[in-house]
Amino acid sequence: MEAAPSNNEVVYEFPPFLRLYKDGRQERIFVAKLVPPSIEDPKTGVSSKDVVIVRETGVSSRLYLPKITHHSQPPHQKNKKKKKKLPLLIYFHGGAFCIESAFSPFYHNYITSLVAEANVVAVSVDYRLVPDHHLPVAYDDSWASLQWVVSHSSGQGPESWLNDHADFDRVFLAGDSAGANISHNMAMRIAVQPSCGLKLLGVVLVHPYFWDLEPIGSEAKEMDKKERMDKLWSIIYPSSTGYDDPFINPMNDPKLSSLGCDWMLVCVAEKDIFRDRGWLYYETLGKSGWGGVVEIMESKGEDHVFHLFNPSSEKAPELMKRVVSFLNQDK
Repeated sequence: MEAAPSNNEVVYEFPPFLRLYKDGRQERIFVAKLVPPSIEDPKTGVSSKDVVIVRETGVSSRLYLPKITHHSQPPHQKNKKKKKKLPLLIYFHGGAFCIESAFSPFYHNYITSLVAEANVVAVSVDYRLVPDHHLPVAYDDSWASLQWVVSHSSGQGPESWLNDHADFDRVFLAGDSAGANISHNMAMRIAVQPSCGLKLLGVVLVHPYFWDLEPIGSEAKEMDKKERMDKLWSIIYPSSTGYDDPFINPMNDPKLSSLGCDWMLVCVAEKDIFRDRGWLYYETLGKSGWGGVVEIMESKGEDHVFHLFNPSSEKAPELMKRVVSFLNQDK
């Protein structure tokens, strides 16, 4: 008797992100463990809490507030000096749009440390993931999150941490890998939809996920990995036009010069397959006619998102210091 055909034949696999079966099923390979927020982190004093942004979709975020010392004042001096507000960082996590979470240990620990070092208020966005929700859902969720943040700019939003402590004249976007891709694309959308009301000062792209079919630089030395990367975009964004799509290849975007921020920091890692794309983005933006200032930092001897996997490595504090400096510059 002839065996029935198996529905478990794998036709594409890219650990730890996605597995695609012959019958069309898609499976997320890695499922992140989640950690709870902290009333006051014992190491840094940073407080965090989770909020739902869009109840209909479940899009949510983790808010972070640095330790704020309230000095006692004599009665006659109280309320004379307005409380100084802090820069606001909106962060998008990485994971190829398939894995990870704003609530995973990697991101919770990193954002807690960053908030403590930079003394900023942070919103870490938890957008919906492939394969349950293919792109452009993650972009739409991220945009909805920005609109929710903006609702606090008048001091009348639903979250007191943002109303009371966030300086909406010093707003930054940041993210790593797919989150860096989101950060760039949100800055582009802000440029074409200024009515959103968000005044964006700067963007930090850490090891950004940008791509094209034609190999550049060191990509040719890792063709096996590149070929898997080549197939990923059409799987996670089936309705995309391909690698001419500015969402994944902003270097070909004729509107790049309209990027909606004043400052940009691009961070790359020497051994990362995305390194040369990051450099190309930096060079292309610098030549595009955009009126802002773009900076770049390369971490020698390191690979993709090394600072998350090994925050105690030699280069991780250097990267942290550069990002903190960028967020704290008096621009």
